[in-house]
Amino acid sequence: MFNKRYSIRLLFNANKVYDRQVTAGIGEFLQGAQCDWDIFLEEDFHSAKHNLGEIRCDGIIADFDDPVIEQALSNCDIPVVAVGSSYRDASKYPALPYVATDNHALVKCAYEHLKKTGLRQFAFYGLPEDETCRYSREREQSFYELVQGDGFHPFVYRGQNTSQGTWTQAMHQLKYWIQSLPQPIGIIAVTDSRARHVLQCCDHLGIFVPDQSAVIGIDNEKMARNLNRVSLSSVGQGTHQMGYQAAKFLHQMLQGQDSITKQVLVGPTGVFARQSSDFKALQDPNVIQAMHYIRQNACRGIKVEQVVDYVGISRSNLEKRFLEEHGHSIHHELHQTKFNRAKDLLRTTVLPTSEIAKICGYPSLQYLYTVFNKNLQQTPKDYRIEQNQSLAQEQQPAVSDS
Repeated sequence: MFNKRYSIRLLFNANKVYDRQVTAGIGEFLQGAQCDWDIFLEEDFHSAKHNLGEIRCDGIIADFDDPVIEQALSNCDIPVVAVGSSYRDASKYPALPYVATDNHALVKCAYEHLKKTGLRQFAFYGLPEDETCRYSREREQSFYELVQGDGFHPFVYRGQNTSQGTWTQAMHQLKYWIQSLPQPIGIIAVTDSRARHVLQCCDHLGIFVPDQSAVIGIDNEKMARNLNRVSLSSVGQGTHQMGYQAAKFLHQMLQGQDSITKQVLVGPTGVFARQSSDFKALQDPNVIQAMHYIRQNACRGIKVEQVVDYVGISRSNLEKRFLEEHGHSIHHELHQTKFNRAKDLLRTTVLPTSEIAKICGYPSLQYLYTVFNKNLQQTPKDYRIEQNQSLAQEQQPAVSDS
């Protein structure tokens, strides 16, 4: 006997990475579930939002961070599952099954990551007040709670919305705020996009990241992580799990199940640590200078002599200071920076290993293989396969019986 076929409408903005990842989670549920859904995802999200009264379908999964959609569907007479932001005030949740990203857990994850590095001064860069960005206010409030709870002073700046017309002024004001902050400091940005603003301003101001300002974003967005000279650390959202759980809720509703949990919070997938938050409590300004130069230029094939020339003191003096602060030589730091970059590119890109060898400043592909065999006892290819398998397991939605 065949299952009934249902027409399902997905109301998400396919141009946003977050929405696409939630949609991918919905697809993962469908791949494993015994249900027949005809999925409709409109390409023109703006048009879809303003024609909600014309919807004809059996069920909807929708982005309730959008107030237009929330208002239109809150009293809908067909099964609806909402996906969106978590709220500190439970009364703000709609009277529908709701799958939420846990904003407090996201900020806590970022904050604890920075705190573990030894930082004791913290700032938050959010978004201006806007009904479409309610998650920013929730994350800001969690930041206040966490920082003040530990007895520290919170620094918060919402900034401006950015567009082609406002970009120059917005970046000028952001620079002014960053310059006003004490150092060293850890800055949590409400999204990866806002974190990139901070990295760009720090670069223009000559502020060393992460030695003077450590930065972490939220989203772990692939496109954003390497668009600045310093790779961006980020907290990953459980978007695949959110989509999977939302689809599961809708499936249960279509099967006539009444005992469905009203709200489910989905926590972060973890911190994806990269250069921007690799803070070490260095005291020597010469070593801080050297570290900044190494991070910026190690993959260009620089040698110890060039680091020494940049800092402007004798090699023996800098080597001594470096050893006291780091416990190893400048040469070792150059090697480790290149090696870590190669590992990151193998994990996060599909670039050929020959191209990665060039990007990381190795003289040949064979040399890259030698480095990996010496340090990990495996080839770059085997390392990539191992890491991809591990990542696939981490992203697999947890299946529960609830």
